[in-house]
Amino acid sequence: MKKSEVPQDKSNLESANFKELCYAVDENGEYTTAHSTGWDPKTIALDNAIQEINQRVEDAKTKVINNQTSPIEYFMELHKMDLPILASYVGFWKWRVKRHFKPNVFNKLSDKTLQKYADVFEISIAQLKNIEHAN
Repeated sequence: MKKSEVPQDKSNLESANFKELCYAVDENGEYTTAHSTGWDPKTIALDNAIQEINQRVEDAKTKVINNQTSPIEYFMELHKMDLPILASYVGFWKWRVKRHFKPNVFNKLSDKTLQKYADVFEISIAQLKNIEHAN
């Protein structure tokens, strides 16, 4: 695309005073860089992804309140992690982290184990145990 055709659509980047660096062709036919404030298709895709993440967080919170999962799953979703990433951060096998999602198992975890999760989520053990006071 030509440098003069680089999209400047309204996006989340613009409101945060960020610009995306793109490659374009200048008037001499040479590749150069150009800044873009956004591109509608990309903005739509990003907005859809954010909505999906927010829905997953709300679903996890509802499951915690209904005692169907532990707060670990909620904080994992809140911090945009998945099971393999969380497992690598806390240093446990994936199956073990998934087991900690069970409320009856979570309630028996030692403070040492809970502290590993709290450190990853950058919260206290009290906040980890009670999601209403976490935010």
